[in-house]
Amino acid sequence: MRRQIQWKRVWAVGLLVLGGCGGDVGGGGGDETPDTQAPSTPGVIRADPISSWMLGVAWTASSDNVGVTGYRVERCTGEGCTDFAVVGTQTELAHQDPNLEARTLYRYRVAAFDAAGNVSAASAVAEATTPEAPIDGGAGDGGTGDAGIGDGGTSNNANATVAGEVRLPYPTLHHLTVEWGFSGDANANGVVTVRYRASGTSAWRASLPLRRVPGESNEGFTWSTRHSGSVFDLQPGTTYELELSLTDPDGGTTTRTVSATTRAVPAPMAGAPVKAVTPGTFATVAASAQPGDILALGAGTYSGFDFARSGEAGRPIVIRGTAGTVINGQINLFSRSHVHLDGLTVNGRIRFNGSNHIAITRCTLNASNSFGGDGIVTYLRAENAYIADNVVTGLTAWAEASLGVNGNNLGEGILVTGPGHVILHNRVNGFRDGISLLEDDEAVDQFSIDILNNDLGGNGDDGIEADFCFHNCRIVRNRLTNNFIALSSQPGLGGPTWFIRNAVYNPVHLAFKLYRGSAGDVLLHNTVVKNGDALGIYAGRPVSRLYSRNNLFIGGPGGSFNGYSSGSGRVLHLPDLVTAGSSMDFDGFGSTTGTFTGSWGSTRFTDLASLRGNTSEKNAVLVGLGVFAATVAYPAAPMTLYASPDLRLRAGSAAENVGQVLPGVTDGFSGGAPDLGAHEVGAALPVYGPRP
Repeated sequence: MRRQIQWKRVWAVGLLVLGGCGGDVGGGGGDETPDTQAPSTPGVIRADPISSWMLGVAWTASSDNVGVTGYRVERCTGEGCTDFAVVGTQTELAHQDPNLEARTLYRYRVAAFDAAGNVSAASAVAEATTPEAPIDGGAGDGGTGDAGIGDGGTSNNANATVAGEVRLPYPTLHHLTVEWGFSGDANANGVVTVRYRASGTSAWRASLPLRRVPGESNEGFTWSTRHSGSVFDLQPGTTYELELSLTDPDGGTTTRTVSATTRAVPAPMAGAPVKAVTPGTFATVAASAQPGDILALGAGTYSGFDFARSGEAGRPIVIRGTAGTVINGQINLFSRSHVHLDGLTVNGRIRFNGSNHIAITRCTLNASNSFGGDGIVTYLRAENAYIADNVVTGLTAWAEASLGVNGNNLGEGILVTGPGHVILHNRVNGFRDGISLLEDDEAVDQFSIDILNNDLGGNGDDGIEADFCFHNCRIVRNRLTNNFIALSSQPGLGGPTWFIRNAVYNPVHLAFKLYRGSAGDVLLHNTVVKNGDALGIYAGRPVSRLYSRNNLFIGGPGGSFNGYSSGSGRVLHLPDLVTAGSSMDFDGFGSTTGTFTGSWGSTRFTDLASLRGNTSEKNAVLVGLGVFAATVAYPAAPMTLYASPDLRLRAGSAAENVGQVLPGVTDGFSGGAPDLGAHEVGAALPVYGPRP
């Protein structure tokens, strides 16, 4: 244990001192003569244990005729091994390697690369062995775990972390939320790494570290200090073990092991009785429905109805339509639980105010003026809804007069408040907001919410409005085409609010609306092609603790639409960004104007070299529409209803193999590093909207 703490202090020094030796990291480019000279070989490499499942690697800087862009860390397992594989890229002169097995020898080597893609020879090899695993500290019940301070005692040092309770609230089908409260750590250098495995398996996988969330207040809401994050892309109905390692060189280092089970996909009870229903018998059958029943609605026209029965866990009441089943009016499920609506055509609205464990699947909903133009909504706190594979069509026309908060737009396509909701594989078009959370004092417990693989277009205000997300709303793999604003976090209440691998084309005004003092937004692997500024955020209030990696932003000449400017073609314009505590890097930017200008907080830049040299975007790259494999037109006329383009990358483009490894997000990437944007080269397109 003493050795572990000693290494961590050396590690912190290494980041400060060795990092200063690499002053030419992230050098410019732009010479007309191709750069073919590789950097020099990195030197003086060492590897040491940090924990039973993490090793640290450090090395001294390379040099290059233009500039070293970064370092590629390679690893193999076992004494004398030679089958090295890339496990990370770094711009600093150190790397922490998680997801390892205890009592195992690992060998490392490092190579430097430059912006032209030249790679140095591999360094000498360093090796280290992970120690024996510590005794586990309990399953989130406040166990002490491995104190990691030598004597395990408490500390009066204000910089030491005092670990609090671990919580995994409201698991969804595909994700787990992790919240670890703490106090102390006044110098904010405590870090929580995460690894996980399905219960009963032996191999651990690394996930993203938890995000630090300082306790603050905004817009009438207050939140506490904590480490917070998500484990992504899990299997439904599966129990997972999570190992959380809190590391603080000032004291308080500890490990906690916790477990949670993802929710299963909602399904009828096995062997459920099926009750045939006609428009004439519906009221009688519905009034006597019992948990587990399936009400099979025959062809015909039904009036809207209030459903007053509830099912039970494992025994839902299912109301299922067949070909020719049409409901004119609204369906109300008020304070109900375990009711499934499946395969219905509804000309009106579905409301599930205050209801829990409601499933709405494979429905076709056509909004009506009689019900405010809404689609599927709850205006009161609900829990654990599953809204999947629906087609929801609104009344808002795609016209300039429809745009914006005061535009001629109507209705919410899908709207929820409360925790645990899953909104998956829906097609939503023609509303004020396509998918939305509630705002201001109507927002209640908006966390652990998944908005995944939806297809959204023609919405007059926001495609996805994740406003007033308390934490861990996950907006992942959605396609947004022809929306006034694509993605909104107005505001995020401390975060993290996750925006990952969304494909955005022709957002008229903004791709990301991070307004009203939004804090803790995380942008990873999004692709944006838009009119005007590629990434412009005109908040007028501070945008804080923004974290951005591996995104692709392309803009061009702009204009004004219903009084809103799309921007002038800057690649990045974030004048309100609070740069302290924010981190943006490894993003691709471009403008069809042929210029490369913008702002990052108060810093202005006029070319790629000045962006790299004066902001955190040390590894930014210049991109254009040519990075795509298919022809992607610039959206010069935003009020056109463009077809959704294929935004997959072209092999060999400037966006390939230049991203940063993000555990749990970039797993399975090909090549030397992850690609930028929503799609890895060679990967199939995700299924957007209803599944076949």
